[in-house]
Amino acid sequence: MSDAPRGRPGFLLLEDGTLFRGNLIGGTMPTVAEVVFTTNMSGYQEVFTDPSYRGQIVVMTAPMIGNYGVNTSDPESARAQVAGVVVRELSRSYSNWRAEGSLASWFETSQVPVLEDVDTRRLTRHLRSAGVMRGVIADGIEPSREALIALDACPAMEGLDLATRVTTPSKYEWGNPSAPYHIVAYDFGIKRNILRLFAEHDCHVTVVPAETPAEEVLGLAPNGVFLSNGPGDPAAVSYAPTVVRTIAREGVPIFGICLGHQILGLTFGARTVKMPYGHRGGNHPVREVDSGRVLITSQNHGFAVEGADEGIPGAPDLEVTHVNLNDGSIEGLRHRSMPIFAVQYHPEAAPGPHDARPLFDDFMKTVRSHAATSDPNS
Repeated sequence: MSDAPRGRPGFLLLEDGTLFRGNLIGGTMPTVAEVVFTTNMSGYQEVFTDPSYRGQIVVMTAPMIGNYGVNTSDPESARAQVAGVVVRELSRSYSNWRAEGSLASWFETSQVPVLEDVDTRRLTRHLRSAGVMRGVIADGIEPSREALIALDACPAMEGLDLATRVTTPSKYEWGNPSAPYHIVAYDFGIKRNILRLFAEHDCHVTVVPAETPAEEVLGLAPNGVFLSNGPGDPAAVSYAPTVVRTIAREGVPIFGICLGHQILGLTFGARTVKMPYGHRGGNHPVREVDSGRVLITSQNHGFAVEGADEGIPGAPDLEVTHVNLNDGSIEGLRHRSMPIFAVQYHPEAAPGPHDARPLFDDFMKTVRSHAATSDPNS
């Protein structure tokens, strides 16, 4: 099946002056954002709707995307989150029993600009060598004055609190209201598959906005608190560590992933750093420090908690549980005395491998234990 429009001349200009020409489809021009790459071979619909990609132009390293179409079941949020997409080839035909339309038409409807016919291998190698940087997608063969002005005005990712831009405006419920366990999830850019997995683990979830006070959360009497993934600079989410400390002092189990992992690090004295080109894709090897076991993980982050497997500077109460085998960066941490742990990668795996799914089981063991000790009838 094919219902996709053909493109027009367009380009991607990086802030260091490197120019990539291609054919442009859809979107509002010019489009400026940080340019990053992901190594996901599939799961493109989940990638493009992941709130952690807000404010980014995503380069797909897979040479062709779109061949299995799109559907209404796989999105990780209610809308497209990426600012733009760069591909080598966008398939005009698709075939899958779950497909409800073409990816190209979804881009058009979502007003996401797509630059096709780009040498994405050369672009990826450049970003790996020079580091991710700002870029502009626009019409034409050569950059116009309008495109140059837009690129110059684009803010850097450092210092940006994007969590407040993607969070829910008001709290909402997910799952069976009669489920035996109640989780409060802070929405810094939460993905739907996280909520689905909590529901599968007999949980009723209350999702709250990023700036919700600790007292309001504790008033909901949760059996556990979850800190979600999300976009932007974790150090700019300056309101979160105070909230997390208050909840932690009450002994409530806390589990964080991605941005939630970084926030937990900051809460207990760690620092975060901007990575040269980050980790994005579904094939990142992570070593579990205690066992030596290696997990293949799904990742999407451009910042990291500073430190290595020997420890986390400034955070003596935290110990490292996982490290990245490619660059040695911290991929997991836990508190030495409180029921708190976090991972930098995505155990909900949407998209990605399922090696880390048991982390939800680990959290639920702590949740059940806390629920039992908190129940006056137990």
